Amino acid sequence: MPSFEHHVFVCHNSRPADAPRTSCTPDGKSDLHARLQQLTKDAGLGGRVRINKSGCLDQCEHGPMVVVYPEAVWYGNVRPEDAAAIVEEHLVGGRPVERLRLAEECLNTKSCAHRG
Repeated sequence: MPSFEHHVFVCHNSRPADAPRTSCTPDGKSDLHARLQQLTKDAGLGGRVRINKSGCLDQCEHGPMVVVYPEAVWYGNVRPEDAAAIVEEHLVGGRPVERLRLAEECLNTKSCAHRG
């Protein structure tokens, strides 16, 4: 079997409501993950793209988070209704969805304006 063209990781981390950091999946469900899986299948990408649930991606203030490899494109504040754009524009069309892309200066830094 050939390797996947893309691996898409969807943060599925859930924290208690009183935790100091927010949670990408506060209700313990992942409608975003399910939507990405369905749209990927509908687009005929089932054998070429893998949609995975992940643990914490450590970008909690920007969640829900999605990261697409091998390009290492990080998407923040992604909602289930954004899934179609990720599938159509990025996974099918090869163009990252700029409106969802996490700014480089916010990725893995303690100084991002979004961090509390």
